[in-house]
Amino acid sequence: MKLSTIIIDDEPIALEKMKSYVAKTPFLTLAGEFSNAGDALDFLASEHVDLVFTDINMPDLSGMDMASAMPGRPMTVFVTAYSDYAVDSYRVGAVDYLLKPYTFADFTRAATRALDQATAHRSGTTADTSASSPAPLFIKTDYRHVRVDPDTIDYIKGYGEYLQIYIAGARQPLVTLSSFARIRDSLPASFMQVHRSYLVNMHRVTHVERGRIITGDGAEIPVGDSYKAPLADYLDNHTPSRPRKLT
Repeated sequence: MKLSTIIIDDEPIALEKMKSYVAKTPFLTLAGEFSNAGDALDFLASEHVDLVFTDINMPDLSGMDMASAMPGRPMTVFVTAYSDYAVDSYRVGAVDYLLKPYTFADFTRAATRALDQATAHRSGTTADTSASSPAPLFIKTDYRHVRVDPDTIDYIKGYGEYLQIYIAGARQPLVTLSSFARIRDSLPASFMQVHRSYLVNMHRVTHVERGRIITGDGAEIPVGDSYKAPLADYLDNHTPSRPRKLT
């Protein structure tokens, strides 16, 4: 299944970036590129598209206003440098929200979410994106808020008043001033504390052995003595064989 797609951004460099990402995504077909929302609306008045990637802050007509006026109501992914619009984007039914600067991995996740939604619609089912994809976090680091999908986090390490958030494929962790207790309330149930200094995304674990957890990126996470029993219970509940004692 392919999705017919248009891209909109008043910044030429940003538009070229989106164009190159669409070209590298096999299930997307570029139907048009526009530097303003007005021209995009004129195009949509006569042409059907499945998916729109659009900037929000544009002259004359914002991407948010355009989304409400689009004929046919195609799926929409908002792209912007400002995290303030995140809540509003989901209120208008956006598939996803990309915070600049975003990577090709971020773009692919948003596009895949749109493909899943379109596939579910075509098969006559309703895609429950809220259940299958946890809400994104906005992590404050330095002077900006960075959008992070919880599914992409390998593990979180605490030291003092700070947290290091290790994201799959990233060269360096995000560092933020926060506590385990505060961030744990924002994470899905797949995250488990296995040490006084570590929270691990169990969906990113490759194996557990000899009191260590190995993540998808090869990191070795120690398991604290007081956390071995809860981890053993978790493994028992997710192992289709006779339970074994964690040593």
